Amino acid sequence: MIAVDLSKIIIDEQKQEQIIVLKEKGGSKILPIVIGLNEALAVRMYLNGFVPPRPLTHDLMKCLIDSLEVSLEKVVINKLVDYTFHAELFLKTKEGLKIIDARPSDSIALAVRTNSPVFVREEVFMKLGQGL
Repeated sequence: MIAVDLSKIIIDEQKQEQIIVLKEKGGSKILPIVIGLNEALAVRMYLNGFVPPRPLTHDLMKCLIDSLEVSLEKVVINKLVDYTFHAELFLKTKEGLKIIDARPSDSIALAVRTNSPVFVREEVFMKLGQGL
């Protein structure tokens, strides 16, 4: 697996397209992922320090994780099917590790809130990853 950092979020209002760009840690390769506007805004607002008056969806997910004494061990973007990325949340519970299917956009929004690492399976990264 390849460890990645969130490099940037591109919101293009003209094309109505939002892209999260993941960058290989210690490397120069990037992986762009098209996401929904709500998810892009959720990540951007959190990173900019915006605190909503009531919890948004990803804030609620973090509150649930915290209150249930679960931790998000990592996010893995694990496959690409017909140009749609898939991800998994690796949750550490009292009963052991639980793996939950999730969208990469929701997974990244949750990972930034919990300071959890994000990984991309090498075969996925190689399909669409780009050099800088």
